[in-house]
Amino acid sequence: MQKLLEWVDDRFPLIKTWEEHLAKYYAPKNFNFWYYFGSLALLVLVIQIVSGIFLTMHYKPDAGLAFASVEYIMRDVSWGWLIRYMHSTGASFFFIMVYLHMFRALLYGSYRGPRELLWIIGMVLFIALMAEAFMGYLLPWGNMSYWGAQVIISVFSAIPLIGDGLAEWLRGDFVVSDATLNRFFAFHVIALPLILVALVFVHIVALHKVGSNNPDGIDIKKNKGPDGNPADGIPFHPYYTVKDIVGAVVFLMAFSAVVFFAPEMGGWFLEHDNFAPANILQTPPEIVPLWYFTPFYSILRATTESIMPVLSVMVALLGLLSVFTVRGVVAKSVMIAIAAVLVIGLYALEAKLWGVILMGASLVLFFFLPWLDRSPVKSIRYRGWMYKTALTIFVISFVVLGYLGTQPAEGPKVLMAQVGMVLYLLFFLLMPWYSKYDRTKPEPDRVTMK
Repeated sequence: MQKLLEWVDDRFPLIKTWEEHLAKYYAPKNFNFWYYFGSLALLVLVIQIVSGIFLTMHYKPDAGLAFASVEYIMRDVSWGWLIRYMHSTGASFFFIMVYLHMFRALLYGSYRGPRELLWIIGMVLFIALMAEAFMGYLLPWGNMSYWGAQVIISVFSAIPLIGDGLAEWLRGDFVVSDATLNRFFAFHVIALPLILVALVFVHIVALHKVGSNNPDGIDIKKNKGPDGNPADGIPFHPYYTVKDIVGAVVFLMAFSAVVFFAPEMGGWFLEHDNFAPANILQTPPEIVPLWYFTPFYSILRATTESIMPVLSVMVALLGLLSVFTVRGVVAKSVMIAIAAVLVIGLYALEAKLWGVILMGASLVLFFFLPWLDRSPVKSIRYRGWMYKTALTIFVISFVVLGYLGTQPAEGPKVLMAQVGMVLYLLFFLLMPWYSKYDRTKPEPDRVTMK
């Protein structure tokens, strides 16, 4: 075995890779509960790929056969129901893990330097995951899948100049049809999984290059022991591999409980309308995407003509605040010009287009977090009341928007969604000020074992 290992290592950096990324990769010794979710997201990705491979063995990407093939998998294929429920449940659990992973970054400032590129790669990975989930959403060819895809694709038609062509390219036809199903199947099964796996690999390599963050938000590489290793670090293997295995066991218990006892989760993981085949003549009473898209879908629906005066006032106040913050006549003039153009644009362009813009902005703003955050500290442990309050309001607004996205857009729910949208956006837009002037505590020189 030793000779075989040496033979392989002479031709492939097996031992070097093992040592750099596991055995001799030093991670902070004060990881806590929030550091489970990155490895758990990787576990769910494996579950999705493996279960997806078995599903494609029996699935038919044909508008006339797709729904029947899913029923065949559920009823006639040995353990087909289990594989299908693992895949559908895994989609929701994937987003749960990713959202908690992102929340941990907001808690401890994991997007701050030197991890800006790591954060950007992670956000690209999140966008790719959303695309993968959207493409897979149509494949069962249920009634909600069909109409949900119809509505979401039509959103792109609101983009000036290229909107109609882009929507037609996504469909592969003038309407959602067999061409759309085949196109989405190719993206979901081949293109996007390759992109996801590549991005996960790059994300991990970037993480191990700059090192892991920790609940104190300090760089453990700055304080090294006599052996040249971080004094506040421990080898990832065996310490954190064992820790992650324990987390994986607990996760699989919860995952199995949902798969075996509540795979539909009351319509949250699998909608009731999707148990009926696609029918172009029967629109579901309320067309909504699955829960992991609903916060952004709610922002899209909340952008109506009635919210434009509020948005224009918000833009004007932000522009005024920027004028008093930046230095130089040129910079002040640029900020005034940008604010004026945005205010005029709010009334010149249709509300539907602004809904698409704000829905996109709600995702794009995450990319700028490393530069929006001006706090001298990273971790929430040492931040003041301003950031803690802002983060609490942001989380509440995100959850409320997610719930309202599943409800009919009528009555007071529209107003609630509009309030949630404004609070969501202000978390990012006001961050340069409240993070800068927030009263913080001094960071420790060494990690603490709280």
